[in-house]
Amino acid sequence: MNEHDPEAAPRPSFSPARRPGRLHLLAVNPTDSVTEGFLPAAARLGLAVTLLTDQPEAHERAYARLRAAGTAPLPELALEHCDIRDFREVISHIAATGQRPRAIFTNSDHLQAQAALAADYFGLPGKDWRATLRTKNKAELRRALAAADADTVWSTELGTGQDPSALTGLDAPYPCVLKPREGVASEDVVLVADAAELVAQCRAIRERRPGAALVVEEYLDGELRTLETLGDGRTLHVLGAFRTELSPPPHFIEERLRLLPAPPPEPHTGQVLDQLRALGVGFGICHTEYVVQGDRARLIEVNYRAIGDQCDLMLAELLGIPLFEHVLRTHLGEPLPDDLGARTDGRARMEYILADRAGRLVSAPAAGLSERDGVRLDYRPLRDIGEEHPLYRTNRDFLGVLRATGTDQTLIDAAVAEFLAAHRWEITS
Repeated sequence: MNEHDPEAAPRPSFSPARRPGRLHLLAVNPTDSVTEGFLPAAARLGLAVTLLTDQPEAHERAYARLRAAGTAPLPELALEHCDIRDFREVISHIAATGQRPRAIFTNSDHLQAQAALAADYFGLPGKDWRATLRTKNKAELRRALAAADADTVWSTELGTGQDPSALTGLDAPYPCVLKPREGVASEDVVLVADAAELVAQCRAIRERRPGAALVVEEYLDGELRTLETLGDGRTLHVLGAFRTELSPPPHFIEERLRLLPAPPPEPHTGQVLDQLRALGVGFGICHTEYVVQGDRARLIEVNYRAIGDQCDLMLAELLGIPLFEHVLRTHLGEPLPDDLGARTDGRARMEYILADRAGRLVSAPAAGLSERDGVRLDYRPLRDIGEEHPLYRTNRDFLGVLRATGTDQTLIDAAVAEFLAAHRWEITS
């Protein structure tokens, strides 16, 4: 991050992409990152967008709401159905147009390797598909870090179709963390106390995910932080870092995040950057989670995309830079500025309101935006009144998200506490 003086160091201005063309964007379900971040950025860059998805109707509904709200520009947009999880289908679908794409991009955890392989096939800038595989596959991530002498965490893998009983005699450092090998959003991530619980939880996860490969690994206790980076293959910028607070074990649900003062603390930041380089990560945007143990940074996981859950939208606003445009420009083959011109005086808190039981949401506050004493509060509902859901024990339990920004963390925390005390979220069975 760079010191920001609005008079001495004005932010760089950007003209539209020099060669506007068509961006092929791969997506599963609609997300705020794409709907409110990357699509408006593509419009500002003058790019037309073909969105390849296996859920076109869901995307059409999301973009219809955005058009109706009129809050952000949308590019010329074509929604096309595609088996996006198969890189061969993605390549064939794009090739069938008869036109070379300008760029291929995804912000989905599930589709990074497919987008990287497709970009490579068409000779376009993109991530190294090997790095996307190393970061998505949590067993391979551990092997790669150990092989590079970057960090060693005890772990083992229960392969696809392998019976959980194979873990009965495992000599593991309990308690351990059990998680899907290619999982996301803390889904089916659980802390297990002993071998019997490990086998039982494996069987329970397999009921929900038949045949899924699982990873058992050492529990890394300590303060949980994130590091947000952006690179063009030449320069790797640190955008910021968050401290994350989780729900009590055995589950790991994010409850709140606070932006750490810039620059993020050392030696941990440097160690995380070294581990990312060992994994081959350095192109585009990346969200890394790690635990602080004394002077050591121990990686939890690497998500080779933007942080999500509206943190990326808040970060772009707080840094005062065209973050989403920067990300797309790397995939257009344009180098990043040596100095992003980001502000460093901002403070923030993301507060997630979690359902504590299954049932129907019968009352909750409406969306609202307010500003007082230098603190801006932006509340967004994430579940409609009347919706009924089970208890997921993941971020799908979020009822709403409160974005609080300013320059004084004490005032921000006080404003959040006042907002939470003044509102109620009620669920009935």
